[in-house]
Amino acid sequence: MTDIKVANATKPDMCPANPNFSSGPCTKRPGWHVGVLENALVGRSHRSKPGKARIKQAMDLTRQLLEIPDDYLVGIVPASDTGAMEMAMWSLLGARGVDVLAWESFGAGWVTDIQKQLKLDDVRVLKSVYGQLPDLEKIDFDRDVIFTWNGTTSGVRVPDANWIDSERQGLTICDATSAVYAQDLDFSKLDVTTFSWQKVLGGEAAHGMLILSPRAVERLESFTPDRALPKIFRLTKNGKLNRGIFDVATINTVSMLAVEDVIDALEWGLSIGGLKGMQARADANEKVIADWVQATEWVEFLAKVPEQRSNTSVCLTIADPAVLALPLDEQSAFAKRLVSRLDEAGVAYDIGAYRDAPSGLRIWCGSTVEADDLKALTPWLDWAFASEKSSL
Repeated sequence: MTDIKVANATKPDMCPANPNFSSGPCTKRPGWHVGVLENALVGRSHRSKPGKARIKQAMDLTRQLLEIPDDYLVGIVPASDTGAMEMAMWSLLGARGVDVLAWESFGAGWVTDIQKQLKLDDVRVLKSVYGQLPDLEKIDFDRDVIFTWNGTTSGVRVPDANWIDSERQGLTICDATSAVYAQDLDFSKLDVTTFSWQKVLGGEAAHGMLILSPRAVERLESFTPDRALPKIFRLTKNGKLNRGIFDVATINTVSMLAVEDVIDALEWGLSIGGLKGMQARADANEKVIADWVQATEWVEFLAKVPEQRSNTSVCLTIADPAVLALPLDEQSAFAKRLVSRLDEAGVAYDIGAYRDAPSGLRIWCGSTVEADDLKALTPWLDWAFASEKSSL
């Protein structure tokens, strides 16, 4: 049995070497420096021959590192993960009923778009509170299914893809932005997968990735949605898939600086053992926090089921009885003061809970974080808590 320790108000001696624990944009890979961008094709057209070559390299490295099946398509699209998800929903939905899963803010956002913007008629929403998954057994795979693999704002993830029907008639559309590279996605169960560069890769923001299965392509070429599609949402041309998007003919201008940066991140991922190496780093990082939580009386995971706990966006709540006795707004203020104290000390930046989530902490443990920095952080968490509690 792990001994329970009491938070200490004595300021620790050792600081994390890198205090960047933000859940997005996330910290750069270890050893990153601005010099890795010196060969970026700034001032060159992304339509130029060398520009296209760098874009293709980013796509090819994505396929290689994620071990994406050869018959799946990989594209770079505008507007980060949000843009990729909106493209998928506006272009694909409406052919059949839709089941939407929501257990945190981003999943709830897709519900809002589907009901209030797309205004689809046949929509079932499977919801749960922060910290828990909806009942996955209630999903009907004759319908299209939309879900986040890892709830970035709740720290709750689906544990695997076993719950997804291999013989499904509908499409599965997965927002995988804080899961990809750190968790084991089964692409055979995913028809549309979206994510962004600024999460587990620690890349720059603005661009999204869209991965389509053959089944998704078939839907695009056999179904025409009864709504206007803005240019950046259009995945087809004259009833056929616009395959240029999945080659190097991006819909709009990409940042060649961001492309160079993501190539660096992808090459780093391959250098540390590829997908398994990146997953192992995230697992080891999460274990540092899990071991500390187990030994600490004032904090607990927001995720209730161990198998459903994220190894990237680790969300924690304050469990101390004296804090829990406060009104909710004062509990939130307490957590914000704790976070501010760590920020002012320069040991942890941007680790407050998401604005729509229960108050507490959200510590990024993805692959680009070093386990030693997390080990150095935990005594500071105890110090900040004890310091704030002493003022109650």
